[in-house]
Amino acid sequence: MPPGACAALRLGDVASLHRLIRHAFQLSRTLPDTPLQAFLQWTASLPRTTEAERLVVQRVGQDLFRNGLLDYWDGVCAVTGLAVPELLRASHIKPWADCGTDAERLDVFNGLLLAPQLDAAFDRGFLTIDDAGRVTVSDLLGPAPRQILRLEKPLRVHRLDDKHRAFLAWHREHVFIAAGSDRS
Repeated sequence: MPPGACAALRLGDVASLHRLIRHAFQLSRTLPDTPLQAFLQWTASLPRTTEAERLVVQRVGQDLFRNGLLDYWDGVCAVTGLAVPELLRASHIKPWADCGTDAERLDVFNGLLLAPQLDAAFDRGFLTIDDAGRVTVSDLLGPAPRQILRLEKPLRVHRLDDKHRAFLAWHREHVFIAAGSDRS
């Protein structure tokens, strides 16, 4: 190991090095405060006094959030692997309106990149994700809709971070509609 280095890594080939560098670059663009810093810089001169101005600020933030999720999830649905960015939705785990700060709204760990039908079911509480990444479907969604939405087989989210898990716990408690809950 070179003097002063804290770690060393040996890769077998150039392709492995390329993948590692690409992954490090993607992570650097999606660090939790990167979208927030871009948002603060972009909106610093915008007033936030009228409804129209607040909508512009919100739209800017949502675009930065979506771009951060596209980078973090490599442009594919976190569950299905669908790789058509134009069809994917940047889904907040804790909804935008329920977040207390812009930092929470723009945190890439408060988001999943999802296919449209999964985004709709997730937003409405018909599905959630456990700490191991397993998709849990509400008992209130019957067999026919499950089959149409292809939710009858086990699904999973890979690449969850502990920071996702905190938001997912909030989603399970406040959004997910479990059978017998007062939200059903």
